[in-house]
Amino acid sequence: MTAEAVIPEMTHPSLPDWVFPPPGGFVAEDLDHIPDLPAHTELIDGSLVFVSPQLSFHAHVVDLLVIALRQAAPKELRVRREMGVILDRSQRPEPDLMVIKAEAVGTLKDSCYQAGDVVLVVEVVSPESTVRDRHRKPQLYAEAGIPYFWRIEEHSEKAVIYVYELDPATSSYALTGIHHECLKLSVPFDLVIDFAEIDQL
Repeated sequence: MTAEAVIPEMTHPSLPDWVFPPPGGFVAEDLDHIPDLPAHTELIDGSLVFVSPQLSFHAHVVDLLVIALRQAAPKELRVRREMGVILDRSQRPEPDLMVIKAEAVGTLKDSCYQAGDVVLVVEVVSPESTVRDRHRKPQLYAEAGIPYFWRIEEHSEKAVIYVYELDPATSSYALTGIHHECLKLSVPFDLVIDFAEIDQL
């Protein structure tokens, strides 16, 4: 008779049991069924990621983007903020903002969308999310085939916008521009956004 390995159960008296991933990790559908799950929890590589409180810069940038993108987006696209996107079974991040195909819109009970319905994802970098937003999440978005990705960072209280487009030959993002304060693009649709306006929100 062979001895079986015993894996000690990970517990902590101040944390609920659902914080700890099951064997093989959480799957995307789990986020809709875990009781008392904190708002804006993400699933990255099968593990839950909890969001820290937002800084004012983050909130102002997202507000500005929602207004500007909704004004500029053609009728076949929709803008969504802080909703999940299912990339695969173990990946369900929640971008700060995304542009989706209008045909993907279901009901007011929607909590997430499929990667194939997403045209653009935007991440506004916070101090605690820097590594994820600069490295892991864009890698996942690119592998899922999302055509456009923007990363927005704060430097000296000013917005710097890093714009990427998917290279289908490599399934990775190529940097197409670094914009300071003003963003003017023709893809995924024509738009001009003056990020200096965040001071007025």
